[in-house]
Amino acid sequence: MDHSGDVAGGNCAFSFGRLDRYQDFKRTEEVGSNEEVSEKLLVKRPIYPVIGLLASVLIIVFGIITAKDVACIYFLSAIWLLLLFFGYWRACLAVIPVAVLASAVLAGITYLISGDIQSAYAAVNRILAVCIAVVPGLALSPIYLVRNFSTLKLPRMLTLGMMITLTFFPLLGGEVRQVREAMKTRGAGSFFSPQIFYRAFLIPLVIRLVNISDTLALSVETRGFTKEADACSVYKTVTLCASDIVFLLAVLTGCVLVVAL
Repeated sequence: MDHSGDVAGGNCAFSFGRLDRYQDFKRTEEVGSNEEVSEKLLVKRPIYPVIGLLASVLIIVFGIITAKDVACIYFLSAIWLLLLFFGYWRACLAVIPVAVLASAVLAGITYLISGDIQSAYAAVNRILAVCIAVVPGLALSPIYLVRNFSTLKLPRMLTLGMMITLTFFPLLGGEVRQVREAMKTRGAGSFFSPQIFYRAFLIPLVIRLVNISDTLALSVETRGFTKEADACSVYKTVTLCASDIVFLLAVLTGCVLVVAL
């Protein structure tokens, strides 16, 4: 039996989007509506999830190590074009505004503090490395990663933890928006007032998150999820393709060249 999507249903308010949505449970559509933006970034055939994670780590590590080198910007540009070529164009375009804004702010602050152009250039490269490294994750469906972990027979607690982590932040954003809308409806006043922030925003948000965590724990228990490695089947197993190997080799080649040049 496939446990990769078990926790996603029921009243626990966790959903993995249209691909694996349980239509018969309450609040599923409500949670799914908070994921519409991220679903638009998904690709039909993403890179093998483990290879995508490894590539993201390599991009961040080598981008930070070589941030002060002139070749770093060429390395990051080549990786961005590589992701664009492999079908990640939506995610690649989505990170551009964030990368530009964050780079401008951090580079400006760095230059004002140090007065060194080289330090500002390194700060820009570090921001770009992080923004480019998250592209494979933005275009990857959480259930696809969970199935990959299940196929590789990784510990189920790791799979469950990864599944909850990937779905928590979209859910948290939705809960924050709902609480803020409730504040506006009730005329609670300024959001930046410490007393109003504590009583009208923080306490309701914490209570909602505690209720979600309790329901999630109950959902895991009632669906018979165990950490023992029992034999189970995986629905739509994730397979390694030649294009995945080519992608990894291209990233490794870029990492070697940026250090050697």
